[in-house]
Amino acid sequence: MEDIKEKIPMIIAVIIAIAICGIAFYFMEFHQAVYYTKIDNTRVEKISANDDMKYQYTLDCYNENGKIKELKFKTSRELREDAYLKLEVMLVTGVHSWEEVQYNELPDKVKANYKE
Repeated sequence: MEDIKEKIPMIIAVIIAIAICGIAFYFMEFHQAVYYTKIDNTRVEKISANDDMKYQYTLDCYNENGKIKELKFKTSRELREDAYLKLEVMLVTGVHSWEEVQYNELPDKVKANYKE
């Protein structure tokens, strides 16, 4: 009985460590944030890549609360000037997908940063 009581703190520590690792893995791999941006083709760079992604954009992007963050993402072509994009961003890998949206689909705090 004494041996089990001595091992309980170690067992609890292992369980806590596993839980922390699981939560960290979730936030690094599955948790995504949504940002919005407006295409500015003066901020695109043609890159030499072996895959289909030939262009890299570096743009100021805003989350739904209007907080700004500069993000980089690659595309296979130059995008339409002044188009609005919704970007899905993962913590570790960065922008993993984007889609064009209309101005009226932007959150109000994002619209405040752009003029239609």
